[in-house]
Amino acid sequence: MTPSAMEDSRSYDAVVVGSGPNGLAAAVKLAQAGLSVAIFESRAAVGGGTYTAELTLPGFQHDVFSAVHPLTAASPFLRTLPLAEHGLEWIHSPAPLAHPLDDGTAVLLERSVEATAQNLERDARSYKKLVGPIVAHWDDLAGDVLRPLSFPRHPLVFSRFGLQAIRSASGLAETAFAGPRARALFAGLGAHSIMPLDRPGSAAIGLVMCVTAHAVGWPIAKGGSQRIAEALAAYLQTLKGEIVTGVAIDSVESLPKARVVLLDVTPRQLLHMVRGFPDRYRQKLKGYRYGPGAFKVEWALDGPIPWRAEACRRAATVHLGGTLEEIAKAEAAIWWDKHPERPFVLLTQQSLFDPTRAPEGKHMAGAYCHVPNGSTVDMTADIEAQVERFAPGFRDRIIKTHKMPPAELERLNANCVGGDIAGGVQNLRRLLRTSLGGSPYATPVRGVFVCSSSTPPGAGVHGMCGYHAAVAALRQLP
Repeated sequence: MTPSAMEDSRSYDAVVVGSGPNGLAAAVKLAQAGLSVAIFESRAAVGGGTYTAELTLPGFQHDVFSAVHPLTAASPFLRTLPLAEHGLEWIHSPAPLAHPLDDGTAVLLERSVEATAQNLERDARSYKKLVGPIVAHWDDLAGDVLRPLSFPRHPLVFSRFGLQAIRSASGLAETAFAGPRARALFAGLGAHSIMPLDRPGSAAIGLVMCVTAHAVGWPIAKGGSQRIAEALAAYLQTLKGEIVTGVAIDSVESLPKARVVLLDVTPRQLLHMVRGFPDRYRQKLKGYRYGPGAFKVEWALDGPIPWRAEACRRAATVHLGGTLEEIAKAEAAIWWDKHPERPFVLLTQQSLFDPTRAPEGKHMAGAYCHVPNGSTVDMTADIEAQVERFAPGFRDRIIKTHKMPPAELERLNANCVGGDIAGGVQNLRRLLRTSLGGSPYATPVRGVFVCSSSTPPGAGVHGMCGYHAAVAALRQLP
């Protein structure tokens, strides 16, 4: 469908703005229910946060935003869809995650709980006790974790998870584990929360990331993250859903007539797109709190990263930050508008396992660190220093670098306000407020819903924000 479709008088049951994973998931759910659906996307192709491009040199395929997808594989909705039939192929590295240390070794998060425990020396038993029961019941737990906070469908399983999840990541690591290896591993996992590690609730993301590594793995999409969006779009079209690209929507009034409208946008855009909100709701949107930003770097390399710890070559994802104490210090600094000298770095090396990502004999890799929202500080040298720390000679293998500060991330995706790749602060207070204050998806304007990662269950390529928003919209329709 072309932009000229905007000029005709056709109406739809539902219109979705934004073709990120949540927008696509919402459209798919609505189309499955038999509704006529159209998606409008400002970019020339679908994707949102699942976007792949030749950022450095021709033939080097870089994931611009999300790169590794445990929550896609774990999603209660996305995993039910026939995405493999539409071109999505998962690649699993032998180990989901490596966490190198300064002694030249690395802690590996393996697919097996038992194998991971063996890496943790004296904490092997404690790790199995903490993680094993949650992994065993992940299929039941996933549906409760990836939805708005409400009475769980599996209360016993959820309570076991919740009692640990509500804690701080550093507190849980320090009480559950005695040794530095297990503590460092969990600190890196907890840092995915983009919260200070001493904040209540920061352990939740750490546990989810840990458990999904065992339950479903941390896969990468062959050919790039864009393949996830393309598979969702292709499946939507088999359901007669329509996709309009290259059209920026500044106001819902410019959309075709529809019974419901779902917006994959954050509160800042929502304020400008919808008229008629009561003052109290507008003030709530204006007061919405965005979290730290990200500074991202992509590299074209003339060889694989020369890790000191050979085990790092087994993982598509590598956490660079050293000890629990160092990671906690770096992540806390960001919330005080400071830039740590040794940032916690999340690195991906997809071409080790997916040869389609780089020309023959070459490699690509990408990494990012957290920075204060809207930061203008160039963190390239700091990120590269962290890689060099654990992989001496890394800089010598760089052919070309492409940097993406917060402003560039926001230019590429308007939902990344100030470089915030999570759609807002992901803390416990926000979760409680959005989940217990009525529907987090419906707005005061009837028929208008929000389906972005600014709604529960929050950030991640799982599509569940879109799915739940679509369910809410279906309930409102006669």
